[in-house]
Amino acid sequence: MTVNPALHFVGFRGDEFHSAVRIWGRPDFIHPDWDRWAQQDIHPTDTVIFARGTDADPLARFTYPHCG
Repeated sequence: MTVNPALHFVGFRGDEFHSAVRIWGRPDFIHPDWDRWAQQDIHPTDTVIFARGTDADPLARFTYPHCG
């Protein structure tokens, strides 16, 4: 089975989003916070871009349900 790597943006909330899109392209997934939902969505072949911090940061304690 072939896995297509996805691009994830985590924690972007403003103009930095547009800057990241110029550099990396449009993300496949946008995660408001680094929480358990974001962590579970990421495959080892994916690329994850954080507005601040890294995947080593503690997960957000309170998460918001996905909209859409």
